[in-house]
Amino acid sequence: MLYSTRFCVELIQLQEIALFSLVTPIGARNYNKRLSLDLIRLTPGGISRAELARRLGLTRSAVTAIISDLMKNELIREAQGALTTAGRPPVLLEMNPKRGYLAGVDIGATHISFVITDFSCQVLFELEKPFDITIPPDVAIMQIHQCVLDIMSELGLDLSDLLGIGVGVPGPVIIEKGIVSTPPLMPGWDEYPIRDELQELWKRPVSLNNDAELGALGEWAQGAGRGERNLVYIKVGTGIGAGLLLDGEIYHGEAGSAGEIGHITILQGGPRCNCGNYGCLEALASGAAIARQAQEAVRSGRRTLMAMYEPIEKISAANVAEAAQRGDLVAQGIMKEAGTYLGIAIANLLNVLNPGVVVVGGGISQTGDLLLQPIRQVVQQRSLRSAAQAARIVSAVLGRRSTSIGAVVQALNVFLDQWATSV
Repeated sequence: MLYSTRFCVELIQLQEIALFSLVTPIGARNYNKRLSLDLIRLTPGGISRAELARRLGLTRSAVTAIISDLMKNELIREAQGALTTAGRPPVLLEMNPKRGYLAGVDIGATHISFVITDFSCQVLFELEKPFDITIPPDVAIMQIHQCVLDIMSELGLDLSDLLGIGVGVPGPVIIEKGIVSTPPLMPGWDEYPIRDELQELWKRPVSLNNDAELGALGEWAQGAGRGERNLVYIKVGTGIGAGLLLDGEIYHGEAGSAGEIGHITILQGGPRCNCGNYGCLEALASGAAIARQAQEAVRSGRRTLMAMYEPIEKISAANVAEAAQRGDLVAQGIMKEAGTYLGIAIANLLNVLNPGVVVVGGGISQTGDLLLQPIRQVVQQRSLRSAAQAARIVSAVLGRRSTSIGAVVQALNVFLDQWATSV
């Protein structure tokens, strides 16, 4: 698929380059339709015909023909922009939200999130439920299937109303096969045909990606990294992973395991990780690691607000974050230590990849400066000055939605790819 994992970041910055001259599998005219759709959907507030022609390097008559076809297929619509000094609002082009619906599913280790959006990727419905990724995959798939059926029924919709469904999972994904490969957090899922099973149940196009990669896509399309060519998204949840958007393209690696920074060794002789090694970042700074440290602090009798959470073994990273925000020194110390370890890993990423922005996401990231401040301090100490100065380190704007919105954007990419190759 032409655009399923590639994005037109460069289009936002194009001036007079004639892209129609590129050789593509779908032909020049349809390729320009595809590029036009990306410019329309990725330009905040919409785009005028004149600006579209300028950025694509096409004549006004050529753009008029393209726009006419896109409108005929109900993919886009006209909208009025803000009033100008001349008093006449410009006519802008935007995605037609009524064209159909899209779904995003974020399968986590302990939760599962769903969003349903319109064709412009605006959220119409969202739901998060507890989930156990360690149950047998065939049982888990049926649970996910039933949740989607219940959601669609609640909205008065049918599965056939969905143009596509994007799914994120917390493990290395081999995209071409729609499977995960030796995922540390997903015992029993190795090479299980996730995409094909869901596609068979839903009878709709399904795309499967790593959750952190989808988080990178979500924040790039609608969040903290809009328009960035080089972005790293760090998802801090039960585990830790990174989504890498490099030179305008998601980088998966040879076996789909690119971005598995949770398994970088940070502390020689540190605690054992789910992957079997010791001292991994995930064993030191993930949500599970933060919760474990809090439980140990309470058991040892340290004076902390976290002692009010019972039973002790149920103390979560969210509880630690809450206590830290209330001024609890023990909780703040745990958060600072996690931020320090994350900062070491991020400093290494900056030196190697030199991104323009690092977005820290996942549930624990919503603590803001409690986590970001130690990360930034360590990055300043350990990164090359040029790399540190070039990168912003920020919290995810989309919060816990980053992956599910990225899954929706991915589903839309696949739909548009299929449409462009069929016309």
